[in-house]
Parts: sequence; C-alpha cells; structure tokens
Amino acid sequence: MAAIKVHGSPLSTATIRVLAAIYEKELDHEFVLVDMRVGEHKKEHFLSLNPFGQVPAFEDGDLNLFESRAITTYIAYEYADKGTQLIYKDSKKMAITSVWMEVEAQQYDQAASKLVWELAAKPVLLGMSSDTAIVEENEAKLAKVLDVYENRLAQSKYLGGDCFTLTDLHHLPTIHYLMGTQAKKLFDSRPHVNAWVADITARPAWLKVLALQKKQ
Repeated sequence: MAAIKVHGSPLSTATIRVLAAIYEKELDHEFVLVDMRVGEHKKEHFLSLNPFGQVPAFEDGDLNLFESRAITTYIAYEYADKGTQLIYKDSKKMAITSVWMEVEAQQYDQAASKLVWELAAKPVLLGMSSDTAIVEENEAKLAKVLDVYENRLAQSKYLGGDCFTLTDLHHLPTIHYLMGTQAKKLFDSRPHVNAWVADITARPAWLKVLALQKKQ
C-alpha cells in the first residue's frame, strides 16, 4: 500500500493541482475518491483530515496536510531528488519563483477561479446560468493579469524562470477548465501566454491527470 494518499475529486481544481505534482515527481500513491455529491467531504472521517471540509486532503505516512499549494510545496521539497525539479536550489532563483507563486494565488486565481465557476461549473455541472456581470468583471481582471504575464513570458520561458516549476504547475487546473470556455480568447490573444499554455498543458504528467479525470 502506498504511503502517499490523496483524498479528493478529479473534478476539483485543487485536487488535480496536487495530482499534477505527484505525477511530475513520479511518486507511488493511492487516490481516494471523495464523493462530494453525497457530501462525503463534510462527514466526520474526512473532517479529521481537513477540518474545513474541502478537497483535497493528503497523507504521507504520519503526515496529514490540506491546502493544495502547501501540499505541492511539500512534495517538491520532500521529493526533490525525484522526477521533475519543481523548485530551485539557488535561493535567489527560488525567491523569484516564490514571487510568481504568490501572483498566481493572489492575483491570477482570484479572477480565474470565479470564471471557472461561472463558465464551467455552473452551466456544465449544475445546469445553472452564468452571471454575465461577474463574468465580465473577472474577464477584465484576468486580462490585466495576463498582460503582466505576457511581458514576463517575453523575457522568460516560464513564469518562475527558465524551467518549469510549481509556479506554472499551479495554473494548470484553472487553465484546463477555461480553455473550454469563452475565456480561452484571453490566453490565445497573447502570443507568449498562448505558447506557455501550449507548453505546460502538453506535459506528460498533466496528460496523466486528465486521463485519470476521464476514468472517474
């Protein structure tokens, strides 16, 4: 039995963010499906793993973690000698990467996640209509972030530097969903952003995540 367990839903952006890191590191693991449709994430067993009742939850032996970006950071450091190097050993390079990790979490994701909810989750999964005003507001916010990304990616192959790192990986789940919506135009219209998206979404580890998603 694998020491690493990921409890989550393959539809959850946070869950597949963690799985992307695991596949990049080529780590043996067990995926434990949490059926959110029946509220399994709010039951006592799961709450013992994540008291906020949100997926994913993560176990590595006697270590329990939640919050997807904290989990991916742990994976990158704990298994630094395996698979893809998702961090830099050089402190200055890692500091720059950390800046862009914060940008993803604090700037990009604020708009991107709202658009995923409005344009993908509500109409496709819940049969609800999108709120046009919220979509327009957050498309404008995301466009401003992607303008900054376009300038950054004109100077650097990846957001965090010359190599694929956690910074880029953290974007994959929301990009995946937004590519199937009208928000795709925001990425396509910026050539350096467009090339970056094509690069990171074609990674073998990410394709394994998508294959798992289709199986569930």
